[in-house]
Formats: sequence, C-alpha cells, structure tokens
Amino acid sequence: MIMKGKKGLIVGIANNKSIAYGIAKACKAQGAELAFTFLNEQLEKRVRPIAEELDGQAVYELDVNNPAHLAELTQSLEKDFGKIDFVVHSVAFAPREALDGNFIDTTREAFDIAMGTSVYSLVSLTRACFPIMNDGGSILTLTYLGGPKYVPHYNVMGVAKAALESTVRYLAVDCGKRQIRVNGISAGPIRTLAAAGIGDFRMILNWNETNSPLGRNVTTDEVGNSGMYLLSDLASAVTGEIHYVDSGYNIMGMGLAETDEEGKTSLAWDLRNK
Repeated sequence: MIMKGKKGLIVGIANNKSIAYGIAKACKAQGAELAFTFLNEQLEKRVRPIAEELDGQAVYELDVNNPAHLAELTQSLEKDFGKIDFVVHSVAFAPREALDGNFIDTTREAFDIAMGTSVYSLVSLTRACFPIMNDGGSILTLTYLGGPKYVPHYNVMGVAKAALESTVRYLAVDCGKRQIRVNGISAGPIRTLAAAGIGDFRMILNWNETNSPLGRNVTTDEVGNSGMYLLSDLASAVTGEIHYVDSGYNIMGMGLAETDEEGKTSLAWDLRNK
C-alpha cells in the first residue's frame, strides 16, 4: 500500500460529499492513519461518523482563526501521533453576500474574512504542524479555476483562491528545506456544501461538462485519488504546483458549446463527432 505507515491530518471535512472526504478515503484505502478536525458542535456530528468509518485515530476541535486552537492542535497531535506525514487543508469561507452582485461592491469586512479564513489559514496551519511533521512530508490545499481566471459568481472567493495559489508557492520554498512539499489541487465543479453558496452553480456544472475535453464533470473519488498521489512518496519531487483535476476544462480558450434556435445547447462531445 502506497500510504502504509503514513499518518495525516484532514482539516475541513463537512460531510461525505466533501472533496476532503474523497482524499481521506483514498489515503485510508492505501493504508494511511488519519486524524480529523471539526469547526463546531454542528459539524462535529457529521465529522465523527466519517472518522469512525475511516478508522480515524483522533478528532479535534479546530477553528483555524483561533490561535489557541492551533496551539492545542500541535500539542494534541504530538501526544497522539508523535509525528505526522501529511496535512490536508480544505478550508474556505466568504460571507454569502460577497458572492452575489458585483465584485467591486465587496466590503472590507467580507474581504478580510475571505482572505483570513481561506488563505492565511494555510499559513497558520502549516506553521502549527511544521514542528511535528516528518521530513519528506506533504501539505495539500484545495483551490479552483476561479483564482487564476474569472468565474461568474465567485467574486471575492476567486481573489482568495488566487492568493492561496501564490501562498502554495511561497510555502513550498520555506518547507522545502526539510523536503516537505506543498501543493494544491484545482478540482472541477462538484456538488459540495461549499458549492451550494455559489450562484447559478448548476449552470457552472453544465458549462464545465459541455466544454471540457472529456465531456464530463469529475467525482470526489477522482479528486481523492489525485490528492492521495500528491500526499504520497510517489510525488516526492513535486512541490509548489497547482494540479488540475477538472476533465481538462482549464486548457480551453474558447467554449465548444453550440446553441440552436430553440436555445438548446449541444454537448462539446456531440459537436466533435458530427
């Protein structure tokens, strides 16, 4: 098993539809030992059954914006595991109103919340885990095409993801001194709890399916397998990278969709095979 003997922390699972769940499941299937965190009492009820399903060794309360929680996390991980080998950062948040309307209307408060929770949390979590990580370990975060490109309704979260991707590169240099790798996965749109806050998400799903080279959307299992690879020793020379798992949609410079007189959209796959 690729991950046998590896111990890791999964931060940010909301339910069994989360991308982080797909990554955790893939790591467990390859022999990893896992620990999990939950944000609050409401999410604890969802996380603990997942931890039990995946034989999670420990479950900790963690608000990434709370320095005391981060300090306690370091102590708890060291007590329960000694050292760990990988960390999955799946944390992002912006006030709902900041995902509607025009980006130019984003308030300073909403901007600070999005950047602090979605970006700085990777820095603070890495710093908290760094002393108890084995050399040669791996840190993985989750991003989206709305960072480097404009995506409707993504607004301030797109700016946060752009900053997150830059953070991956800077952390990769700092952590590389100990052969600890830092990477990001940019997954295609998936129906998750986080995605529920994005306007017209069904349209985004349909557009990605219609215009991606593979003519379909991705699954959490597919993203999970890619995440497991980046966390494993198979990716020992990969760091500072944003790895796309989106059926190839990110390579497209122009959509392949075609709309007829009745407003019906043809799939890209159908167009290429006419």
